[in-house]
Amino acid sequence: MLRNDIQFPYGAVYFRKSNPPNEDWERDYATAGEDGLNIFRHWFMWGAIEVAPGVYDWDDYDRQLDLAAKNGIKTVIAELIHAVPDWAVRKFSHALQVAADGTKLGSYMGVSSATGGFSNNGGGAGALTLNCPEVKEAAGQFLTALATRYKDHPAIYGYDVWNECNYSADVDYSSYAKAAFRKWLEKRYGTLSALAKAWHRYSYAEWQDIEPPVHMAPYPECIDWLQFKRDNFYGQMQWRIDTIRAIDRKNVIAAHGISGAIPNMAANGCDDWLAASKVDIYGFTWIQARKGTEPWKTWYGVDINRAAARGKPFWHAERQGGPLWLQPQVIGRDKEDGRVAEPEDIRLWSMTSLAGGARGVLNLRWRPLLDGPLFGAFGSYGMDGARTPRSEIASQMAKWANDPAQAALWEAKPVRGEVGILVVPETQQFDYLLNHDRKEKPYPEAMWGAYRGFLENGVQPDWVHIDDIGDYDLLYFPYPIMFTAEQARHLKAWVEKGGILIAEACPGYFGDRGHVGQIQPNMGLDQVFGAREEEVEFMPDIGDRIRLELEGLAVDGGGLLQSYKLAGGKALGRFDDGRLAVVENSFGRGRTLLIGTNPSVAYYRTEGKANRAFFEELMNWSGRSRHVTLSNDAVFARIHKGEKGSFLWLVNPTRRPQATDVELSDGLGTLTSAQASWPAGWNYHGGQIEVPSRDVLILPLS
Repeated sequence: MLRNDIQFPYGAVYFRKSNPPNEDWERDYATAGEDGLNIFRHWFMWGAIEVAPGVYDWDDYDRQLDLAAKNGIKTVIAELIHAVPDWAVRKFSHALQVAADGTKLGSYMGVSSATGGFSNNGGGAGALTLNCPEVKEAAGQFLTALATRYKDHPAIYGYDVWNECNYSADVDYSSYAKAAFRKWLEKRYGTLSALAKAWHRYSYAEWQDIEPPVHMAPYPECIDWLQFKRDNFYGQMQWRIDTIRAIDRKNVIAAHGISGAIPNMAANGCDDWLAASKVDIYGFTWIQARKGTEPWKTWYGVDINRAAARGKPFWHAERQGGPLWLQPQVIGRDKEDGRVAEPEDIRLWSMTSLAGGARGVLNLRWRPLLDGPLFGAFGSYGMDGARTPRSEIASQMAKWANDPAQAALWEAKPVRGEVGILVVPETQQFDYLLNHDRKEKPYPEAMWGAYRGFLENGVQPDWVHIDDIGDYDLLYFPYPIMFTAEQARHLKAWVEKGGILIAEACPGYFGDRGHVGQIQPNMGLDQVFGAREEEVEFMPDIGDRIRLELEGLAVDGGGLLQSYKLAGGKALGRFDDGRLAVVENSFGRGRTLLIGTNPSVAYYRTEGKANRAFFEELMNWSGRSRHVTLSNDAVFARIHKGEKGSFLWLVNPTRRPQATDVELSDGLGTLTSAQASWPAGWNYHGGQIEVPSRDVLILPLS
């Protein structure tokens, strides 16, 4: 839920003890209020507040909320129990988190706050394990005291319960985590003998004999370890929510991730769908200085969160507002590639998130830190809190977004995309176990390549979790090498009811617990695709040599190669050596297309130089038309529909104006002479549309 006391949350992260200096707070709050900002988030760090057991220093935080109330600004309390007190590190030294190599985590200075109490392993994991009952009790007492103190403050908006939802691939191997893992396994398998059989380990005499795997490989024990860590850390997230909700049942519960679901769901727990399911508002950190400014990346950052939110409100919880210096992600990159954020960049990055459906924007610094390696980073305002051209554009957007005239714009939501990119967590888990120590990364390359292939052909590709496929009738499944028998049945039933499934090579090659099927496609999917495997080649290091022809269209391969013999389907394409590469089939009321390699990988690795026409042809084959057809492929379009109005968003990420013709699909509305919602004063009178550089144009539809 979004609270109705703010039309559009637009603000920043402000206080991270001890920055900014306390002598500037009153002036900074007045400036923010005057500039139209209406929400601040602060880090309420356990280690900075509970200065001794049961002794709390709330003074700085009380003043933040009081100043917020005075200046018409709401406050999000970001609880940081992973920033632990130094006395707790000593008192609970037996509960330090342990890395896979046996190293105990310690208490270090924080990169993003220049404050003590952070672990040396990053990833949102504190130095102390919450699997220890004593630590959990102490942290719970802090959360209870926090919610009790601020739940009725006039400035409170809500709580952010997990900053950048993820954890390190290297933890937690403490004795407490091991004990929790054994209990999890006992609940899952029931008996030690059942576990031993599933794991192919036949000499367990007691549950205590079980140790979590240290070396990651494609075995059942590692699959279980990854699943346990996910359940364990997200169970701790739920415990934080429950602890706060026991005190405060009225204010918003939020969290934000890092849009990391595609590369890092398995290793680092970046499960945006699971995180979003637990909170009222979900959000994401996306910083072009760390990711790159290519348009598809900015779209991916917002689109994965729109999918994960499943209709809930979500916001760009940490948006870059200034430069980034000396960090490893920027070294060697061009100055214009996010390193120095110009006002036009901030406008473009913010507006692209809004075009993707975000309904709130927070800059990850109001003004830069003065200490630590992130000095000078990300702030829209100056090092001294002075206004800058960057803050002026942010102020302009904040005031525009909260103009009552824009209420209908924010009520409208992006329409469903023409095609869904299928996301199966188990597929990524197995790929991580199979390829984590190899330089080839076919899974993320395939996922991002497919997304780019459709996006850059003027299509809106949505990320679709396997649990949500009932909402779509056209799915593309990149690199589908492993999923479960239950998921295979789910897909089979979906196609049978009328779904259109396009799958790349080796669908379900590995089934339950990573076991290879002797008949491929596995788990009965040979019937769905009307084909059986003839030969298979797992050589992703030379996958760029694969070529095929699809009804006269040359297609580059990548990743894997799987050739087929027909089992009821129709041949549509062959590899250069003559082996069958593409099979079309009808199954029930649905259709399938099976492609014996990974064209998505080739698209990704060649930056779209290969296979653009292939993704265009897939849309033709499917019979689906674009929501919006543009004559200029430098511009991106999104349609938002709502009960109070519908809108066309045109986004130009280039550094010069772009003109385009626009054709809308039937049922999505029509363009008529009208005043644009953005930019102010722009009017449409028909004909070709020119979109300003690094900007968007928002037009109402009739």
